[in-house]
Amino acid sequence: MQFGAFIVLCGATHFISLWTFTMHNRTVVLVMTVAKASTAVVSCATALTLVHIIPDLLSVKTREISLKNRADDLDREMRLITTQEETGRHVRMLTHEIRSTLDRHTILKTTLIELGRTLGLEECALWMPSRSGLNLHLSHTLRHQKPVESIVSINLPIVNKVFSSNRALGIPHTCPLARIGPVVGRYVPPEVVAVRVPLLHLSNFQINDWPEFSARSYAVMVLMLPADSARKWHVHEFELVEVVADQVAVALSHAAILEESMRARDLLMEQNVALDLARREAEMAIHARNDFLAVMNHEMRTPMHAIIAHSSLLLETELTPEQRLMIETVLKSSNLLATLINDVLGLSRLEDGSFELEYGTFNLHAAFREVINLIKPITAVKKLPVTLTLSPDLPDCAIGDEKRLTQIILNVTGNAVKFTKEGYISVSASVAKPDLLSRNADFYQ
Repeated sequence: MQFGAFIVLCGATHFISLWTFTMHNRTVVLVMTVAKASTAVVSCATALTLVHIIPDLLSVKTREISLKNRADDLDREMRLITTQEETGRHVRMLTHEIRSTLDRHTILKTTLIELGRTLGLEECALWMPSRSGLNLHLSHTLRHQKPVESIVSINLPIVNKVFSSNRALGIPHTCPLARIGPVVGRYVPPEVVAVRVPLLHLSNFQINDWPEFSARSYAVMVLMLPADSARKWHVHEFELVEVVADQVAVALSHAAILEESMRARDLLMEQNVALDLARREAEMAIHARNDFLAVMNHEMRTPMHAIIAHSSLLLETELTPEQRLMIETVLKSSNLLATLINDVLGLSRLEDGSFELEYGTFNLHAAFREVINLIKPITAVKKLPVTLTLSPDLPDCAIGDEKRLTQIILNVTGNAVKFTKEGYISVSASVAKPDLLSRNADFYQ
């Protein structure tokens, strides 16, 4: 109010002063004097009032500066939050692109392309360990379709520095890892960053066209900003590169596991095909054997039985000694051949699990003598004496399968005749003693 009165009085004083330029009386002078005096009084009162208001004004100014500083801090925090959200969005996008496939070459190529697009890179490359684990070779690049053949020793100080840190590191543009392609810039060298990529558990998998990794299972990813550019690497970009490197490591391990599973599946399928082929071949062999046995059973046993029957009938007729000897030889040979055919058929039934013994009472001594009579014609040709010794404790009669026992004795004596070139053949039979049974329990079982 005082300040308003002061302004009004000042204005009135100026208006009254205009009248003094013309002829005026004492009333005008008096009015002007009163106005100036009032202005002076109001001015002094206003000055006294401002003495109390100035500290409040200064505190308001201080508060204004504090609010501006706080607003600046909030702006910085908002920019940081926005940057973090953008980084998270880029990480999610890159992770989705990387994990959208399980082919390792597609994973690496997609990673380089998406990093180059997101960060505006001039070049991005991946160095993989060699078979020996002593070198790194350039396997994938962003700009070059066919990477140049570059090899870097794994023992270089810059490589060891990258391997020993789990963070993204800035490296000189002149170091061997940064020699990815020709540098386009002429004035400002490019900013280069390198980060290690752990090759998780890949040494446990035998991948045909990938090297066998050593204990230092790391690859190196190199990222290069454009030359002649004022752009620098920021902290959130380093964090983005580190997160992407970890995601690439996980994706590569999943790809290796998938490839190993697919390889095991292919191997299993090949084995199944081989087993199926072997099964079909075995079935064909079984069918062929069954056909052969059927032929033997119907086409050989029937004529053989006819020969044996007619020979037996001829022996009952009147024959000369020479004819009788010939017929007896034919009969014995026919019986021997029939026995061999029965052996083959018996073995086939034994393999099929359908072999059954025919138990009955038979003359044990007669079985041995019959076998000796069957092999005598052959031993006579080979001029091998044959003797049969039957122990007194051997019973005359026994219970069992006479035909199978005869086949066994015939096989044993037949082998003796077959493999004996000179000397003699002796067949002896006796009852096995208990102590002999205990010493050779497995044999008698």
